Amino acid sequence: MKRLVFCGIVLFTTSCATEKPNFSPLSASFYSDTKGSDSNKGTFTTINANLKGNTSASEISNLIATFPSFKNNALNDEITALKYNLQNYLYAIDVNNAGGKKKAIRNFEKSYKKVQQLRQYLNTDENEVLNRYLVRIKSNISVIEDYAKGI
Repeated sequence: MKRLVFCGIVLFTTSCATEKPNFSPLSASFYSDTKGSDSNKGTFTTINANLKGNTSASEISNLIATFPSFKNNALNDEITALKYNLQNYLYAIDVNNAGGKKKAIRNFEKSYKKVQQLRQYLNTDENEVLNRYLVRIKSNISVIEDYAKGI
């Protein structure tokens, strides 16, 4: 009988799931990551801002890659300079180089003004295509700048 009671007690204590205190630092870190801690409250908005900025930056990269060439050679040369300045701008944003970003924006604006002057030599269809590209580039740059100011 003693043996049966002892086996019952051993079986009962080993089969029941009990909460044991865990003194591991990993468990506290895991809890704060899964449940959310007070220090991570602004992370969601930062991720959203980075996502919007990255989306705009990727669209600028796609526009650079798909930019059409035109019949006017001087315009094509200036568009090459414009694309180069845009790539410098995106790189400066990526490495958080404020001086490089400012310089790239300044050079982009110079190229943009030259492209605007050379647009008068294009036919209507090419002018509309160029206008669509330039508007999308400018709007994406303004979105990136707005999010960069907000962060």
